[in-house]
Amino acid sequence: MPPILNAQSITKQFGATPLFREISFTVDDGARIGLIGPNGAGKSTLLAVLAGQVEPDSGEVAVRKRARAAYVPQDSRFAAGLTIRQVLERALTSAHVTETEREGRLRELAGRAGFLDLNAEAAALSGGWRKRLAITEALVSAPEVMLLDEPTNHLDLAGIEWLEDLLTSSSFAAVTVSHDRYFLESTSSEIIELNRVFADGLLRVKGNFSRFLEEKEAYLESQGRQQESLRNRVRTEIEWLRRGPKARTTKSKARIDTANAMIGQLAAMDSRTTVSSAGIDFEASQRKTKRLVEFEGVACDVPGSIESGAKSEERPRRLFAGLNFVLTAGMKVGLVGPNGSGKTTLLRLLRGEIEPAEGTIRRAEALRMVYFSQMRELDENLTLRRALAPEGDSILHQGRVVHVASWAARFLFTSEQLNQPVRNLSGGERARVLIAKLMLEPADVLLLDEPTNDLDIPTLEILEENLLDFPGALVLVTHDRYLLNRVSSTVLGLDGRGNTGRFADYAQWEDWLKELDEAKQDEAGQGKAQRRADGSSAAQRTGSAAAAGGAGKKKLSYMEAREFATIEQRVEESDARLAAAHARVEDPAIGSNASALEEALKELDAAQHENDALYARWAELTAKSG
Repeated sequence: MPPILNAQSITKQFGATPLFREISFTVDDGARIGLIGPNGAGKSTLLAVLAGQVEPDSGEVAVRKRARAAYVPQDSRFAAGLTIRQVLERALTSAHVTETEREGRLRELAGRAGFLDLNAEAAALSGGWRKRLAITEALVSAPEVMLLDEPTNHLDLAGIEWLEDLLTSSSFAAVTVSHDRYFLESTSSEIIELNRVFADGLLRVKGNFSRFLEEKEAYLESQGRQQESLRNRVRTEIEWLRRGPKARTTKSKARIDTANAMIGQLAAMDSRTTVSSAGIDFEASQRKTKRLVEFEGVACDVPGSIESGAKSEERPRRLFAGLNFVLTAGMKVGLVGPNGSGKTTLLRLLRGEIEPAEGTIRRAEALRMVYFSQMRELDENLTLRRALAPEGDSILHQGRVVHVASWAARFLFTSEQLNQPVRNLSGGERARVLIAKLMLEPADVLLLDEPTNDLDIPTLEILEENLLDFPGALVLVTHDRYLLNRVSSTVLGLDGRGNTGRFADYAQWEDWLKELDEAKQDEAGQGKAQRRADGSSAAQRTGSAAAAGGAGKKKLSYMEAREFATIEQRVEESDARLAAAHARVEDPAIGSNASALEEALKELDAAQHENDALYARWAELTAKSG
C-alpha cells in the first residue's frame, strides 16, 4: 500500500535563506514519527506543508486516495461564545458523521478527553484544556494520520500522560513536533531530525529517541572521518595547485577540476557541520545568606462568585493551605501540579506580587529574584537590537562591555536579524531573547515558569547544565519530566484540591497523587453506600407508617407503578450526575475562571436538589407499594 503522505523534493524559504531544501518525507500506516530539530530549521513549516496548509516553493506532497490527515497547530484558539459541544458538533458536521451517530460519538470523544461540562465556553478554557479540545476536534474525522505541532507545550503533566496513552493506543499514524524527550521516548517508533548538518537535510532513524541518539552519534562520527579524509586530500591538491601546474594537458585539466570540486565539497561539509549552541550563563549574586524565603502556614485563595437568589455572593476557592517551606541558597525546587492548581500563583507569592490568605512569608533582606514568565511578553514592534540592548549598541555582562552583535551571536542570532522586528521570530527564538535579558540580572533566586516551551533539544541541554551550575536558589515550573528529574533536588507538588506535599522526585509525586485519588474514590463509594442505606431506611420508616394506617392507605396507581419500576435506575443516573458536578467544581481548569466556576456551582446545586428529590420520592413510592 502506498504511504499516507509522500513529500518529494520539497523546498521552502522565507526571505533569502531557505528553511529546508529538497526534502523528501513519507508517512506510512501506523507510523509514530517524532519530528525534532533546532529552532528555525522549519519543523512547523514542514508540518504545515504536509497538512496542505502551506504550499512548498518546489516539490509536491501526495496524499493517498481517500486518506484523511488532521492537523493541530501550536496555538489552539476558538471563536468567542462557542461551547465545547458546539466546537465538536461543527467538527462532526464537517466530517459528515450521520445525525444518529453524532451524540454518541461526541460523548465518547469528550469523555475520553476528560470534558465533563460540554456547555463550557471553549475560548475560556485554560491553554492545556484548549489543546485537549483541539486534539479531540481533530479526532472527530477519524484520521489516518495526525499532525501535531508541539502538543505538549500547554498540557500539564496529567495532560501529557493522556496524550501519550492516546498516541500509543490508537491505530492512526502520527507526526509530532516535540522537544519533550520523555514524550518522544514513549510515543515514537521513529525519529526524524530536520537539520542542515545532515547531507540530505534530515536524519531518519527507526526506533525510540534513545536509539536515535545512538545512530546520530554514529552518523556524525562517520561524517567526521569522511570530512577529515577529504580535508587531507584537499590539502594535497592545494599544494599541487600552488606549484603552478600547466593546464595544457587533458590530465592536468581533469585534476584541477577534481581539486576544485573537492574544495567545494569540503566547504559545503564544513558549513553543515559547524554546530552552534546558545551561550546560557545565569549570573548569581554573591549573597552569603542561607535562608532566602520562608513559608509558614501559608494558604492562598483565588476569587470566585456564585449567585444566590437576586444577589451575587463571593466564594473564593482555596488553592492550597498549611504550606510550610524554606527556600535556601543552592536549592533546586521543581514545582508540579495540574493546570489551575496554583503553580504560577505560588511564584507570585514568592515574588511578593500578592499576599497569602493565611500564614506568613519572610524574605531575606534585599533579596534579588529573576522571573521568567510563561507568557513570553515582548514588545513585538521592537527590533531584535533594541530588545537585546535597549539603551545602546552594547550591554554589560559580568562586568564586561559586550557589543550587541556579539551578544546576539551568543544566542544564535545573525547580524542580519538585528534590525528585524521581534514579531518575526519563532517561539524558540523569542525564548532565547528573554533568557538573554534575564542573564543581565544577578539573582539570588531564579523563578522559571515553563522555560522549556519552544526551546530545541540542544538549547534545553545547555539550559540544564547552567541551572545545575547556578549557585543560587531555583524554583522551576515545567512539564518537561526529563528536565525536572535532572535539575530538581526536591519536588513541591500541588494536587489542585488544596493539598501540598514535598518529594524526592517526580515519581514520588505521581505515587502520592494516585494514593489521594484512591482515597477519594473509597470515600465516595462509602458515601454512596451510606446514602442508599439512608434512602432504604426512609423507605422502611414510611412503609411502617403506611402499615400502621391499615386499609386507609392507597396503593400505587398505574402511573406510580411505572414510575416506581424505573426510579432505582434514575437514582443511579442522578448519583453519576452529582459526582460529575462535584468533579467539575474541583477541576483545576476552571478554578481561575470566575464565570465558569459560577456555572459549575449552579449545576452542582441543581444536581444536589434533583438527587435529594429522587431519594425522597423513592422512599415515598416504596412506602405506598408496601
